[in-house]
Amino acid sequence: MTMGEKIMNIYRRMSADAAVMLWLGVWWVCNLVQAAGSELANDEAYYWMFAEHLDWGYFDHPPFTALLVWLGGLFSGGELGVRLFFTLLQPLYLYIFWTLIRPQKATCGDAALFCVISAATLMLQLYGFIAVPDGPLMMTAALFLLTFKWFLERRAWSWLWLGVAMALMAYAKYHGALVVLFCLAVNPKAFLRPQLYLAGLVAGVLLVPHLMWQYDHDWASFVYHLAARNSQFKPGYVTDFIANMLVVFNPLYVPLYVQAWRKTRPQSGLHRALKFLPVAFIGFFLLSAFRGYVQPQWVIVAVFGLTYVLFDYARRHPRTRRYVMRAGGVVIVLMAVVRLEMIFNPLGLRFEVFDNPESYGRIAEIAEGRPVIFRTHYAQAAKYRFYTGGETYCQPNVRYRTHQWQFREDDRHYAGQEVIIETSPESLKDSTLHAHREVLANGREFVWMKDPCFVPVREVDICFEGLPDVVKRGDKFTLQLTVKNPYDHAVEIGRDARAVVTWKHGRFYVEESPVELMLSVPAHGECSAEVEVSVPEDLETGKGFDVGISLTRKGYVNWFNGKAHRVEVL
Repeated sequence: MTMGEKIMNIYRRMSADAAVMLWLGVWWVCNLVQAAGSELANDEAYYWMFAEHLDWGYFDHPPFTALLVWLGGLFSGGELGVRLFFTLLQPLYLYIFWTLIRPQKATCGDAALFCVISAATLMLQLYGFIAVPDGPLMMTAALFLLTFKWFLERRAWSWLWLGVAMALMAYAKYHGALVVLFCLAVNPKAFLRPQLYLAGLVAGVLLVPHLMWQYDHDWASFVYHLAARNSQFKPGYVTDFIANMLVVFNPLYVPLYVQAWRKTRPQSGLHRALKFLPVAFIGFFLLSAFRGYVQPQWVIVAVFGLTYVLFDYARRHPRTRRYVMRAGGVVIVLMAVVRLEMIFNPLGLRFEVFDNPESYGRIAEIAEGRPVIFRTHYAQAAKYRFYTGGETYCQPNVRYRTHQWQFREDDRHYAGQEVIIETSPESLKDSTLHAHREVLANGREFVWMKDPCFVPVREVDICFEGLPDVVKRGDKFTLQLTVKNPYDHAVEIGRDARAVVTWKHGRFYVEESPVELMLSVPAHGECSAEVEVSVPEDLETGKGFDVGISLTRKGYVNWFNGKAHRVEVL
């Protein structure tokens, strides 16, 4: 008997559970190698920046991701440290999910079918090793599905663990709320059980620290996700979403997903929920695409439902099973090629996971030890810090978005220093700015200038009264301003920065009109002023705008200085 035959005999004698653990172990080793060998994507560096200062919340996300990055850094440095615990999550949540859909008399063939379907799902290939919130969401969603099953079976104390699982999902990613709602929607009798409300109470108590953080930060995450990231409708948002859905779950399986969904007859409340998840998530975010761009990974929890229906259908239909195994094998081989490209880049592609040390190293050479203040790309500032260790900050940009950097005070420490400012390409045309251009190894253009004496003004708070909730184009108003300077240095409005009224709708539509204001605000002081403003004639009517005062400087970007007011333009 050859060695190969012996190995096959050992494999055939394995239980289905042992076979699943074996294949998930092989997959984990592959993810571990990938995590160590691939450079960070933009968002990973951003979440690594979160982990520099652990907290109960962050601007865009709850804290679970930052905690895992921080823990990984205790065991390893570099990219592997950032991703270590994320690679561990995938085999854990897939094994939990296997136990939820495993047939009573499962075989090694069933184990192989489950693992091939999972490994051939493109979404799971990528989100099995990168350090983003989707991995923690899948892990906590699997725990929720497990405890929800216990709850439906009326097991003792299941409500307690259900509440813990709901809280963990909320700490992983806010989309976890949809998992709870959709599972309950197809199991409405659960609302009649008082234990469900006890579970909600447990989740609420565990979430108090995060809610306190949100309160202290003006509910920044909820405002951002529910309103600030909305945009004007573009047909491309919808078509892009539909195209992404045809790809990210494995395009070779899409017709089978539809057929399997139609033919699968759930036998339990949990299986009803699993069948409903893909339709609910895809439908919900399809509607969301009419309000703004939808990232494909937002529907990642639908993987559980699609895997369930396809696994259930394929194991009962030999012809489908053969196709699933063969098509899955092809996709897995192709993904192995993509993974090798991500590590070695033999094609010389220019993408965010390539050429980071060289690109940010070049910026560090330009900086020569001076702080670098990036213009818009919050993740690039984080990458600069990760790959060079240099001092950096990213300016919140009213023409794009704000981010976690607004809650950090790095720029305060640069007051009075010479700094490097990333500026716009248009600055090259202004000879007074002395801007320079550098093409980096990753193909990105870095345009920069020196500020010999940096004066931060971002945290100057400008409150105003006198602007109605409803205005018309061309209307004129007198605003009463109260200006508070939190810095250790005086701020000269009109010299250090000029004041403008900023009108912002959605993410990208911004109009600014200048304000005649000359004011010296002493360190830690407060001043009052009165200014005349006009509603711009070219504003689009019938829209709501966030309106506030901003302090702007040539070559810089800006955000609102103080809270914006919501105004309707008729």
